[in-house]
Amino acid sequence: MTDSLSQISVILLICSMVLYAAAFIAFALDLARRSAHATAAVPSAVARRAQEAAASNTPGPARTTTLIRGSVDRADSSRLGSASLRTGYSLTVLAFIVQLGADIFRGIAAGRVPWANMYEFSMTGTLLIVGVFLVITLRYDLRFLGSFVTGLVLILLGISSMRYYVEVAPLPPALQSYWLVIHVMVAIIATGFFAIGFALSAVQLLQTRRETQIADGRPAPLRFLATLPSSGTLENLAYRINIVGFILWTFTLMAGAIWAEKAWGRYWGWDTKEVWTFIIWVLYAGYIHARATRGWRGSRSAWLAIIGFSAVMFNFGIVNVFFKGLHSYSGL
Repeated sequence: MTDSLSQISVILLICSMVLYAAAFIAFALDLARRSAHATAAVPSAVARRAQEAAASNTPGPARTTTLIRGSVDRADSSRLGSASLRTGYSLTVLAFIVQLGADIFRGIAAGRVPWANMYEFSMTGTLLIVGVFLVITLRYDLRFLGSFVTGLVLILLGISSMRYYVEVAPLPPALQSYWLVIHVMVAIIATGFFAIGFALSAVQLLQTRRETQIADGRPAPLRFLATLPSSGTLENLAYRINIVGFILWTFTLMAGAIWAEKAWGRYWGWDTKEVWTFIIWVLYAGYIHARATRGWRGSRSAWLAIIGFSAVMFNFGIVNVFFKGLHSYSGL
């Protein structure tokens, strides 16, 4: 029975990857369509920039809210987007549902939460990254990030399926705790927010370069950027999303210390995984502090967010696999 449920999980995961690949293609086609129609979108883009420039004179939090709502939070007919954008988003929702089924069947087969090794952690982690993306799009129209989200998920699922797959196995004694659910769940959700913040920061850098080129009278490549929010709007939204991720990561660090005391009799032991979790916290704390108090805005702020997410990916793909310690539960 366990083997059959595990096989169903594998089949569903493969089906979800096919759907994610189709969604990636649809989102990429939407970006191509945006480039083709960028010239026609220039008048409305100019008007939007003028609106944001006027909003920039508004002080305090009202300014940030106005900027974000003016370019991202659009509930009118423009939110529907192109046929390829709607198709990509619908396929992403369907892929999320199918992957959720794969995750549930793996959990039932194992008789526990499915994130005790690298394969299960990858499967559940990518599921929640997509979940965070879908939840955020209910408030802000960030579907233009769909190619990044589905592409990242495809890469992580492909690597985990080929390199990290292991048969269902019981939990090690140190993982037999309800703190497994609390600590790991919050860490994965935080990673989802960091991933979206990273994507927004990367687009922000591209948009900043384009705006500089236009201001200097030079031709700007990547014409689809003309249909996206301004660099300032992208920066403000990335900051908000990264703050949510930072709060969740702070709880992850605290919950991990409590779990370590129950499992190994100490709150902190300078284990490699513990150190990298703290390094990630310091990087994002520095990002938030520098932007809020030191005026590190624009490209410097974006690079700090990108470095922070790079540390998250290093923690996941390198520390978990190649570094030995008390947190060596990759199952490899």
